[in-house]
Amino acid sequence: MISADTLKTLTTFTAQALTRAIRDAGYKGDTFTGAKFVGLTNGNQFCYLCTYPVEGGADSAKVFLTYSNGTVTADY
Repeated sequence: MISADTLKTLTTFTAQALTRAIRDAGYKGDTFTGAKFVGLTNGNQFCYLCTYPVEGGADSAKVFLTYSNGTVTADY
C-alpha cells in the first residue's frame, strides 16, 4: 500500500526534483524547466510531462517514476 503522504509526494515532484531523479538514472545532461503530473500508468508508474530547453524554445517529454520498497527511480 502507498500511504497518503507518499502519494502526495509522488504526485508533486518539481522540475528540479525530476531533474535530480533522471540524472541519478544516468541521464547526466538532462535538465527540466517545468513539470506537470499527468497520471498513473497501467504499470503503476507516476507519469509527468516535463519541459526542457532546446535551441529556440522548449520541448517536452514524459518522465515515469517507479516507486518500490521506499525507493523512487525515474526513466523516459
